[in-house]
Amino acid sequence: MLLYLVQHAEARSEADDPRRDLTEKGRMDIEAVAHHLKRLKVEVKQIFHSGKTRAHTTANILAEHLQPSAGISEAQGLAPMDDPGIWAERLAKMDENIMLVGHLPHLGRLTALLMSGDKERSVVNFQMGGAVRLQHMDGDQWALDWMIVPNIIL
Repeated sequence: MLLYLVQHAEARSEADDPRRDLTEKGRMDIEAVAHHLKRLKVEVKQIFHSGKTRAHTTANILAEHLQPSAGISEAQGLAPMDDPGIWAERLAKMDENIMLVGHLPHLGRLTALLMSGDKERSVVNFQMGGAVRLQHMDGDQWALDWMIVPNIIL
């Protein structure tokens, strides 16, 4: 199983937009990343997002390019301060490639929990609009395959 973790792209400040939708730069960044993921032939069954506008918009742009067979869905447990154990337990029961679009510190803590067993350990430096690919290894161990960030491909 492959797991793709994506931090939402750059969003407007709450003062400029209470909904916090993506900035033009954020849209351009995630379009570029999504296009690159398509060129890499990334296939996911479903894209899950937190429901916050910035994550939902990011997920929609990714879905336009990747065409997940089960579409996109809002999911509990992906908000910035949610317990990463929620998704660690869900992932243990899954075997199909999926993508999670969310926020820090949650994505960093989930990645740390999956890779090291310690959610407080810093193992990946997420960037807005960046995508991380983890591969499920034996047992409950996950390993980092690669990471793509907008400033590498733009």
